[in-house]
Amino acid sequence: MDPLNSTRDLVEKVLRSHVYPDRLEKIETQTVFDRTNDHYLILHVGWGKQRRIHGVLAHIDLVGDKLWIQTDGTEVGLANELVEAGISPQQIVLGFRIPEIRKHTGFAVG
Repeated sequence: MDPLNSTRDLVEKVLRSHVYPDRLEKIETQTVFDRTNDHYLILHVGWGKQRRIHGVLAHIDLVGDKLWIQTDGTEVGLANELVEAGISPQQIVLGFRIPEIRKHTGFAVG
């Protein structure tokens, strides 16, 4: 398998590990995997306690040879999970952090 598709597969696998049914409320967790444009998201959609829920739990973009984590609402941290899955820290950009902070994270700056 070529490296690009291997990276895409790893991203999808890590994101899928955060999809589970909500037993208490009617909130659906959806994955959106766009391999053509390399956008990967987890959404929460539904109703909870008489209010509409629609939000992004996680958003990763593949830009060039870097994985840009745009949003990370997970407890463990997607960057840590991607490193555990075999992605180099220098291939991961914490896009939700300002560039001045990124250079101190151990991950790519951009």
